[in-house]
Amino acid sequence: MSAALGAAPVRDLAAATTTASRVVGPVLATATAATGLMAGLFFAFDVAVMPGLAAGDDRTFVTAMQHINASILNPVFGAVFVGALAVPAVGTWLLHRSGQRAATLWTAVATLLYLAALVLTSAVNVPLNDRLAAAGDPAAVTDLAAVRAAFEPTWTTSNIARTVLCTAAAVALTRALLLHRRPGAR
Repeated sequence: MSAALGAAPVRDLAAATTTASRVVGPVLATATAATGLMAGLFFAFDVAVMPGLAAGDDRTFVTAMQHINASILNPVFGAVFVGALAVPAVGTWLLHRSGQRAATLWTAVATLLYLAALVLTSAVNVPLNDRLAAAGDPAAVTDLAAVRAAFEPTWTTSNIARTVLCTAAAVALTRALLLHRRPGAR
């Protein structure tokens, strides 16, 4: 009787490990996609949006960035923005539970890289966005050049760093996904 009682938890653990192993592939794919979407968004600002706005006058720049900053606060962006942190964290836990040490490490690194991008966003980009919004209607601002100068260089540099962090996170997740798919990789 005691042998039967002792065997049940082992079978339950094995079943949980097998389930975690089956779920982790889709979780890693979702994490990679979400992180890739964030890297792509930041990259688009680096190579198209900010250079395009840089070529314009101060009023156009301030008006466009105020509208972009207001428009991006939507449920789809929010889900991807938060999901790119939450889903890799879940993937890290699942990989750890299934005993895949190498893939766990890569997923943990990706989670930390994306977390660094979130910290940078919260510490630099969001406060700059808030100050730009607080400047008010560009038609009523007396010194648009000063408003722009207080925003553009720091925001742009910080965004480049976010692009690098998110791209590195996406690469780390890709590596984890490849390791997970490789038979015998632990």
